[in-house]
This record gives sequence, C-alpha cells and structure tokens, in this order.
Amino acid sequence: MTPLLLAFGLVIAGGGALGPEIVTAFFDLAGGAQAPIVVVPTAGEEASYGGAVLESTPLYKEGARNLTLVHTRDPQVADTEAFTAPLRAARGVWFTGGRQWRLADAYLGTRTERELHALVARGGVVGGTSAGATIQGSYLVRGAPEGNTILMAKGHERGFGFLPNTAIDQHLLKRGREKDLVAVVEAYPELLGIGIDEGTAVVVEGGRFRVVGVSKVAIYEKGKAYYFLSPGDAFDLKARRRVE
Repeated sequence: MTPLLLAFGLVIAGGGALGPEIVTAFFDLAGGAQAPIVVVPTAGEEASYGGAVLESTPLYKEGARNLTLVHTRDPQVADTEAFTAPLRAARGVWFTGGRQWRLADAYLGTRTERELHALVARGGVVGGTSAGATIQGSYLVRGAPEGNTILMAKGHERGFGFLPNTAIDQHLLKRGREKDLVAVVEAYPELLGIGIDEGTAVVVEGGRFRVVGVSKVAIYEKGKAYYFLSPGDAFDLKARRRVE
C-alpha cells in the first residue's frame, strides 16, 4: 500500500441539501466566511457560467461574498498561470456537483491541479459536494462519461487524490448505493472506500475525519463487511478505524 500522506483541510459532502454545520466547517478551515474562496462549477454541463452559479452555492447562502468563479473545459487554459492566479490567492476552493469526469478531463495533469494541491499543503481547504466529493479521492468512482451507473471506467479512474488511497462515492443511501463500493475495494485492495449520503460530509483535518450533517457515512475495506458512521463519529485514516 502506498504510504498515506496526511491531508489537511478537506470537506467532502455527499450531495443534496447541505446544512449550515457543513458550510461552517468549511468556513472554519478557510479562515472565515469572508476568506477568499474559489468556486469551480466545471462538473456541471454548461459550457460557461456566470455569477449566478456563485449565488446558488451553499457558501453564498451562509454568508460568503468573497467568491471567485474559475471554470474552463480546456486543459491548455487550465495549465496557464493567468487561469490559476485566483487559486494562488485563495484560502478555499469549492467544487459544485455534476459529473466528476468533467473535472478530471479539464484539470488532471495541469497547473490547476498542482495549485489545488499547493493550497491544501499551505493550510487551505478544498471542499465539494456530489461530483465535487468523488474527485477528491485518488480513485475516480463513476467516472465514465457514458453514465453514472458504471463504477469503474478504464481511462477515467484517477481523481485529484487530496485524500490518498481512497475511493469516494456520494448520494449513498438516497440512491441505494450502499453496496456499490464493495466491488471497487475488492478490485483495488489498497483503497479505503468512503460512501457519503446526502446532507452529510466528512471533514478531514490531519489524519482523521469527523462526520457532520444529518445522515450516514459508510466505510469499505477489502474482505470486510462495510459499516456506518453517524454524525459526531470520528475515523482515523491511517489506522483505518473509528476513534473516540
């Protein structure tokens, strides 16, 4: 197994309506609601986006106003210094929902991806919901452009890896997906599977995460029965076990 690098400052949400406790956790890691935050809507299907997408985010609804929109579908644009300038000034980045392969196609291997990792390394926070959750794992679940029912799609299996050695799924119980990650961790034994239901998030600080929100998070490992964590529970990513 590849050694786990301890990630700081991640908020990984399972989609649906996100309560203020999740957004507050993101703000706390960013340095407050008025911290400079970049919103990336690229998982969505539109070719371009305007300011309305910023106002549709749960961040805006909870008081964030220092928001900057960053979006492209062109990896060459994503690889430029000018495009990534807002990321270097940001304390947080938020990925909206949609389809995770669009994020991978636009940003993997570019300066944008490197700047995102640099933001986490300097103590910033990366957050996201639905597709914006799955992209944060190292393995890209449901990455097939053909449809989101395909769990493992050759050529679309790499996420950004902010949380190494993980495969992250979302809309877990709402869409009846609680058994799906079993196949992924059986195929890739080094992975820790994390399934997150709607209205729920894991907040990663150092080598642990805690569950916040209203529903459940499921944990998957090869050869073991999956089990659920509830809001308030904590999990040690290195030891791979629930902790007090």
